[in-house]
Amino acid sequence: MDWLQIIVLALIQGITEFLPVSSSAHLILPAQLDLWPDQGLAFDVAVHLGTLMAVIGYYRAELVRFARSGWLYASNRTYDGHLDLLLKICLATLPVVVFGFVLRDWVATELRSVLVIAVTTIAFGLLLWGADRSRARFTDISWAHALIIGAVQALAIVPGTSRSGVTITAALVLGLTRSQAAHFSFLLAIPTIAGAGLLTTLDLMATRAAVQWLDLAVGGILAFVSAYTCIHVFVRLVERIGMFPFVVYRLVLGAVLLAMVAGGLDSIS
Repeated sequence: MDWLQIIVLALIQGITEFLPVSSSAHLILPAQLDLWPDQGLAFDVAVHLGTLMAVIGYYRAELVRFARSGWLYASNRTYDGHLDLLLKICLATLPVVVFGFVLRDWVATELRSVLVIAVTTIAFGLLLWGADRSRARFTDISWAHALIIGAVQALAIVPGTSRSGVTITAALVLGLTRSQAAHFSFLLAIPTIAGAGLLTTLDLMATRAAVQWLDLAVGGILAFVSAYTCIHVFVRLVERIGMFPFVVYRLVLGAVLLAMVAGGLDSIS
């Protein structure tokens, strides 16, 4: 990869991972559109590690509270709100683990086309628009909320869907506020990205491909910085701006991709 490709793809991953616009689609599209050769598994692992470190760093204080609450429960059976939220995150992670492990090879070979990305980008953008108009009715996430959000998150294995997009959509439909939806979605990203990164790393180890360590280091650092900044800005602005800007972006992107498919692009997808 040249430096322009490294910088652009790392920034794309960092910015889109936590916005409801699908980072996987944005990483797939440059190669599908013949802009650059495929960046390869090693680079995907590096930039995903960067975004994982970003969300861990941003919520480090909350993760410490989770660990402390887990220790208190193990030592004297003290059950508090932090442990309750941690267990709900664990519950919500289970569906994507099962479906991701079972279906990931089929998704990788059958659902990485430009047409699929175009359709899912538009369809789930419209769902996000409708969900954003829902009225907040709850002040806390229940066990049922966690299970439903987790089940919906499994849809994110399809490129163009957006992990953060579908989890925020589900949370809004269930009656949570935008801030609550984003908070739970970002915490849920930690085990999800870690699990996906582990599977991709195992695939990479099986290929025994040559590794360009400088490229990976630069990509990972840029993804970390851009993802951390994106989380910081999104969390502070989400209640004010809502989801409409991201809906518009998804609809425009999807329409452009459909036009390209109609013009013959699907022959390379």
